[in-house]
Amino acid sequence: MPTTSEPDQKQRPNVILILADDMGFADLGVTGSEIRTPNIDALAQDGVMLSAMYNCARCCPTRASLLTGLYPHNAGVGHMGADLGTPAYQGFLRNDSATIAEHLRANGYATLMSGKWHVAGDFEARNVDSWRVGDVEHPTPRQRGFDRFYGIMDGATHFFSPHYILEDDSRVETIPDDFYFTDAITQKAIGMIEGAVTEEKPFFLYLAHTAPHWPLHALPEDIARYDGVYSKGWDYVRTARHEEMNGQGVFQHVWDISPRDGSVHAWTDEKNQDWETSKMATYAAMVDRMDQSIGALITSLKRLGQFDNTLIMFLSDNGGCAEFMAEDGWAQFYPDHTHDGRKITMGNVADLRPGDAQTFQSYDKPWANVSNAPFRLFKHYVHEGGISTPLVAHWPKGFEPRSIAHAPCHVVDILPTILKATGATYQTEVGGHEIQPLQGESLLDLFRGREWRREQPIFWEHEGNAAIRLGQFKLVRLHDLAWELYDIEADRTELTNLAGRNPALENNLIRQYESWAESVGVLDWNKALPKLLRAWNIEAADG
Repeated sequence: MPTTSEPDQKQRPNVILILADDMGFADLGVTGSEIRTPNIDALAQDGVMLSAMYNCARCCPTRASLLTGLYPHNAGVGHMGADLGTPAYQGFLRNDSATIAEHLRANGYATLMSGKWHVAGDFEARNVDSWRVGDVEHPTPRQRGFDRFYGIMDGATHFFSPHYILEDDSRVETIPDDFYFTDAITQKAIGMIEGAVTEEKPFFLYLAHTAPHWPLHALPEDIARYDGVYSKGWDYVRTARHEEMNGQGVFQHVWDISPRDGSVHAWTDEKNQDWETSKMATYAAMVDRMDQSIGALITSLKRLGQFDNTLIMFLSDNGGCAEFMAEDGWAQFYPDHTHDGRKITMGNVADLRPGDAQTFQSYDKPWANVSNAPFRLFKHYVHEGGISTPLVAHWPKGFEPRSIAHAPCHVVDILPTILKATGATYQTEVGGHEIQPLQGESLLDLFRGREWRREQPIFWEHEGNAAIRLGQFKLVRLHDLAWELYDIEADRTELTNLAGRNPALENNLIRQYESWAESVGVLDWNKALPKLLRAWNIEAADG
């Protein structure tokens, strides 16, 4: 029988935090998807799933907030990796923030990381010889509290032929012929866990996947599993997912699905249906393979006798990604040859099937619209499609399986939850630096089915897209357009704009948002964007 008492020092739980990359809310079986995710689904069914978990709309800010228990601006990553000249936008973790690993290592935990770091400044993937890994502006996980690290420093990589992998403090020079990044980071993580168990230390593992972030790379046997699955197109699949999630009772209300995005044409008007079908099949295969790897991790935990007393949490860093992979867009920043010299065709070339090592594509806006069903918009934006993720939590010795919980939560809450579960103390000073107070709230009572209600508003800002959620209401805007107001409990798909109907409420939310924005150092994006473009040495933003 699971206990609800706080852990004593001899029975401290292990913690595994699993982060998917660019996976939309509706991409799991447990949230209505046709993609096979039996291992994640089982964690949800034997644990709890939060239906109103929020991220920060983009990979870097989410990771910074997740790791530190602070809003991304307070952690130094208000935008991405470029240094825009202020502490809130320096592009790497600030010294007055501390990571989960720094807190837990000070409390006797082995601290392990495998996967994507991406909170350490900018890197140019095509010119790795210019990298300054490990300096003040490019700190590695080992410099921010992790005992072990295997993975990538920057934001994305070729799944079969990565341009730069770091293991602890050394670059990995040799890539095996059968290499696939999702499998590699999982196997490395399992090895790290085995070491911690041998040392009889509780462990914290941060398993930060790059799947299903572009490029669309998957193993042939996984792609084959989805052959023909998407032949009816994005309109059909999006509707089917919405109906399935309603049937499963994923949400506390049955909301109308948002319309197909206005910039996306109907499937019947698509001229390259076979190619589009193959893109989504490859994306699904990447999610499928990630779930398989989580299954391998779970099997290892059981073999080592660690499964029952391990708190596992799974979520995504932002909504589905609508970025089109143009040859002169994001693709230009990545190598156009594999490590063994094969030429890569960069970009979304119509009728070139994605998946193998000589392609470099994205699944694009129409399919991202499917991933984010039933919500509006995508990664980058702070409407629900950009910031919503299911959070799956599982801990047999910590709490009983329970139904889906619907209270609004945020990635800033993950660190205080881990501290509460482990009994670890929050470090107020690390490396001679005074650490900012926590800004999140523990979710452990919510996991345990106790009465829980968030005490503070939730705030967002990314590239001028801004929002505040307080209770059932959410104030949100696109860049510098007019504010929109929604009753999220009645209308989470944001179809009925209530702006102007309750001026007192609206003005109160605006005041609270503006006060928060000033306190954390939010920049006017119209003034910040030119700095970003100069830092990237480009004339126009891509995606």
